[in-house]
Amino acid sequence: MFIFLYRSSLHCSRIYCMLIFSILCIRLPLSAQHKQSVYLLVRGDDMGITHATNVACMEAYERGWMKSVEVIVPAPWFPEAVRMLRAHPDLDVGVHLALTSEWDNIKWRPLTCAPSLTDSAGYFFPVIWPNEYYDSSSALIKHPWKLDEVAQELDRQITLAQQTIPQLSHVSYHMGCNDMNPAVQRVIDSLAKLHGLYVNMSEVQSVSYSGPHRTFTEKIHSFIRMIQQLKPGIYLFLDHPSLNNNEMKAVHMKGYEDVAEDRQGVTDLFTNKQVYKTLQASGIELIDYKWLKAHQQ
Repeated sequence: MFIFLYRSSLHCSRIYCMLIFSILCIRLPLSAQHKQSVYLLVRGDDMGITHATNVACMEAYERGWMKSVEVIVPAPWFPEAVRMLRAHPDLDVGVHLALTSEWDNIKWRPLTCAPSLTDSAGYFFPVIWPNEYYDSSSALIKHPWKLDEVAQELDRQITLAQQTIPQLSHVSYHMGCNDMNPAVQRVIDSLAKLHGLYVNMSEVQSVSYSGPHRTFTEKIHSFIRMIQQLKPGIYLFLDHPSLNNNEMKAVHMKGYEDVAEDRQGVTDLFTNKQVYKTLQASGIELIDYKWLKAHQQ
């Protein structure tokens, strides 16, 4: 009898300890749960803007180590992007919320009636904020934009993306549109939660090249230098794959005339086998947004 009670008590104690441990693990932040490892989310942005960009994004996924891709819904090559993404259901996809149309020779408009967000031709403004190449007349923030039109437009972009891309997992922000006003960030967070696409990024640190990165060779060296400096934690690296061809050379943006060459370098980086071997040798685990969502539940 004593032995039975002792064993029962011991069994209950073990179960109790396991429950407590499970609760503690659930409550631990991601950084604490994975404090001994380096996790890197490699993301490609701007799918949908050109055919070249769509092709390059698929190359970066199929032949490389890009784990997530962001698609711009109102962009001209969105229909092709949808077909490509539906053919690759394991590729993690985000809707790249857009309130700007920055290129000189290709443009896109809102999906909704949003006159406060557009120029005299009905296109999105080129930039959010004025800079040395685009003055106040080209910057959305310098015009009387309306929050309700922002909310309506972004909701429509999310809805269309969800209707056409089954594996959509999150939202992201084209050209920093979320930072144009705190109210816009709140709207985006609310929409993301409403559509089941919210991901808490508070413990994810954004990283970039560690050094010059205009040429492909510079990209290789600066990317490797960056990953060699990473300490345990969760990181996000993003860039823009595309191809160095006549299509990309023609899109043109003031101050970014070498866009085709630059973005070909990103594609070459994301498919470079030596860089991938360096990632593996460094013990870095490549993740996507689906991984983040799963570990936040």
